[in-house]
Amino acid sequence: MELKNVSALVEEEGIRDQGFVDALARVVVEIQLRNVKTVSVSGSQGSGKSTFARILSKLLANQLNKSNAILSLDDFYKTRAERAQLASALHPLFFTRGVPGTHDAGLMLDVKNRLLEGEVLEMPVFDKGSDDRLAQSRQVGPVDLVILEGWCFSASAQDSAALVQPINDLERMQDPEGIWRRAVNQQLAGPDYQQLFEVDLGVFFQAPDMESIIRWRLEQELRFNQGKLSMQESQIREFVQYYQRLTDWMLQEQPDRSDIVIALDQHHNVSGVSFND
Repeated sequence: MELKNVSALVEEEGIRDQGFVDALARVVVEIQLRNVKTVSVSGSQGSGKSTFARILSKLLANQLNKSNAILSLDDFYKTRAERAQLASALHPLFFTRGVPGTHDAGLMLDVKNRLLEGEVLEMPVFDKGSDDRLAQSRQVGPVDLVILEGWCFSASAQDSAALVQPINDLERMQDPEGIWRRAVNQQLAGPDYQQLFEVDLGVFFQAPDMESIIRWRLEQELRFNQGKLSMQESQIREFVQYYQRLTDWMLQEQPDRSDIVIALDQHHNVSGVSFND
């Protein structure tokens, strides 16, 4: 593949980072060399993983004639009613979508497996505005390759000792006994998530620190201008506390566990790409 084809697609997304272009090209090469059927893209909020997955999908389809589907964790959140039941049964914090346990990982695993078997099927669509799953679905398949995308994709569970002390105000004030964070960790360790996370090629976007993640998340709010749904900086700082524990953990463990690590600097530019054998 000629690099200019990659550059053109990246520029359509308003990205001027040559490192991002090079990272995409290297991932495509690895997909070809390894005859990949499943690839995951993970990273913190605002890291660029969704944009990367979207451009990768276009490249594979248009340049390599590889039909593919993107399965995003964001489309497989449990319904409001299901999360309300979970909040009642386990802990009130489970009503807020985001952490493991708030996704229908079993359904996503089933969709993934059936796509790999060559089926055509319907998959859910989640509307963040109404915070609920839509009545309509979208058809996917048949495909040559499945791209799986999500902020906590490929994460492993933490040791129980790491869960003892709260790490932020959310955990200190609303989960002082650690019930929620232990339940999240248990969900993550379960077979639905861990089997879902099994892929041929794992790509991880490595952010430099939590402050950069908060700033990128704020930039997303300003760029997409969601009106009444937009969050102010104070709201974003509060919201990311739901994700902080697992985000911090992934920044520690994923550089050694992912096949390809795309490192980002504080300006959101790609500072390097590394491979693990």
